[in-house]
Amino acid sequence: MPLSEAAGRVLAREVLSDIDLPPFEKSAMDGYAVRSAEVSGESRLRRIGESRAGEPWTGPVGPGECVAIYTGGELPPDCDAVVMVEKSRRDGDHVVLTDDPEAGQHVCHRGEDIRAGECVLAPGRRLAARDLSLLASVGCDPVQVWRRPRVSILTTGDELVKPSEKPGPGQIREGNTLHLAAMVRAAGAEVRVCGVVPDDPLSLREAFAEALEKGDVLISTGGVSMGEYDFVGSALKECGVEEIFHKVAIKPGKPVWFGALFDKLVFGLPGNPVSCLVGHEVFVRPALAKLGGADEREQAPRITRARWCAAPPRAMDRQQNLPVELAPGSDGVPEARPVRWKGSADLVGLSRAGALAIVPANATFETGALVDLRPLG
Repeated sequence: MPLSEAAGRVLAREVLSDIDLPPFEKSAMDGYAVRSAEVSGESRLRRIGESRAGEPWTGPVGPGECVAIYTGGELPPDCDAVVMVEKSRRDGDHVVLTDDPEAGQHVCHRGEDIRAGECVLAPGRRLAARDLSLLASVGCDPVQVWRRPRVSILTTGDELVKPSEKPGPGQIREGNTLHLAAMVRAAGAEVRVCGVVPDDPLSLREAFAEALEKGDVLISTGGVSMGEYDFVGSALKECGVEEIFHKVAIKPGKPVWFGALFDKLVFGLPGNPVSCLVGHEVFVRPALAKLGGADEREQAPRITRARWCAAPPRAMDRQQNLPVELAPGSDGVPEARPVRWKGSADLVGLSRAGALAIVPANATFETGALVDLRPLG
């Protein structure tokens, strides 16, 4: 694809430099190109010309002579150092230099950044804005990147209405597809939001079949527990999806369902918002990174650390993910304190949190201990 459009995409091939960088001996300062052996203390040299970016001095530089040079200008072959302009004064056609330079002073040497044929960037790197300038400098345009994974997102629930609608008796506004789609886009995928599907086996089968046909990944929310109207798992199996696992030892998020249809991945996430978020962070985001060609660093869990500044949490037989607010610590280590929340459906409590503190299964930690966090982006 064109290099100008490649920010955020994952590099698919190793990029080798086609030139040395810098491509020539280059001045790092505005000043004067000199023979270092001729300048000591206070030296008077004749100024015979100038070298600036794009217009180098091409003539010889003899004894007792110097060339005005500007940042980025090519150093004349007869010179080996630059005296900065702050250590000079003009005297007609001459300059007086007050410096004692060594060879190589204020000079960027040819190839000191990278040599022609060396690797500039490795495959699997998600290209940042700063990478575009680097790739441009070695002539990598267009650039080969991995195709973005195509992800279909839907949710199930007869109680769900659009955010723009006022809920009736027993109804709630649907928001899972919004935050899930935003997280999936941030993970580098293309998103197709299919909306709300009724809790009806036939409707689910039809929606799943269409989504599986059009995308690489299917993500649904809701309908994966053990209730009478939780039809997602059975509907997926009827579409030919092989169940790989159902239920995990994580709180919130236990009912996660995962399966595959050939090379297509299917994630059935719980309907409660916090459970859905945890399921995405633990399972979906790393899978999208791998499917999209990203390197192992991006596939790895996103874990930070903070100091626990509350009473020890109660141990459970599942890994817990507790919403916490973060504050700067006096020693530079962030301090984590639990927010008031009422469980995996509490969006208000979640909105107050900056991260989820991870409590390992069958364990707790003491006040003041360093704990692992999942960032909330």
